[in-house]
Amino acid sequence: MMKIARLRITLDDVTPPVVRRIELPLSIRFDDLHLVIQAAMGWENYHLYEFRLDDLAWSIPDPGGVFTDDDPLPAKKATLADLVAGGSAMAFQHAYDFGDGWEHTVTVEAIAEMAPDALYPRPVES
Repeated sequence: MMKIARLRITLDDVTPPVVRRIELPLSIRFDDLHLVIQAAMGWENYHLYEFRLDDLAWSIPDPGGVFTDDDPLPAKKATLADLVAGGSAMAFQHAYDFGDGWEHTVTVEAIAEMAPDALYPRPVES
């Protein structure tokens, strides 16, 4: 049976806190995870993004190298399962809109078996 992750997504540095919880397959690619975060947070997907864990980053190619000097790993080739495979990566960053600097902390709260009749991704009540 496939595994799912319950994620807590927190918009950093805002008051009151903005938090969303979602469940989704561990097999989700980062480019699709970005779209799920966009929907959960109410963003409109107009800007570049990047996932970060320690010294690693995943994104789409930066057109012309405008926003970053480093070449991130391709988001479409990495999955959430890749990130949590060692069990130690239970939180990571998601940056959206490099100009305005919206930062999210994404925490893996739980990993569980997929419910047989559930559709994923799905929101979870906080």
